[in-house]
Amino acid sequence: MFVDIIDSNIGWFHFVTSILAMLSGVIVILNVKGTKFHKRIGYIYVLSMLSLNISSFFIVNFNGFSLFHFFAIISLITVLAGIIPTILRINNWFPYHFYFMSWSVVGLYCAFWAEVGTRFVSNMKEFWWMVALATGVTAFIGSRIINKQAKKLNLKK
Repeated sequence: MFVDIIDSNIGWFHFVTSILAMLSGVIVILNVKGTKFHKRIGYIYVLSMLSLNISSFFIVNFNGFSLFHFFAIISLITVLAGIIPTILRINNWFPYHFYFMSWSVVGLYCAFWAEVGTRFVSNMKEFWWMVALATGVTAFIGSRIINKQAKKLNLKK
């Protein structure tokens, strides 16, 4: 149940940072890029994602390291691959930043469905397809938003 994830300080921290990441991530995706507002909310997103990913390793489900931990590593790599080129201003940094950070947000929402499925569905053996469907639809919608914005930013022709 939901209570299981928030029965400890680390669970509460993980929950709060996930909500903060989801809110700041969608705000960044849906607003104008490169503004002071974008940068401020973007740094909130990055810090909340770093906190969220790191805290996930202190939450033990399924008797140890699980698929969720594997995807937390992927998520951490995605966030770092999106922010490091920006901070270092490597040559042609913007496409890296745009795509990695955009897919980071989409991945976060996909992870949300996996979390909902494992926390609220009593028999995942029968309902795994609901989580897979929700994740697939989320990734599809995310890809449409990313492609539309990439075209608008002249990253895709």
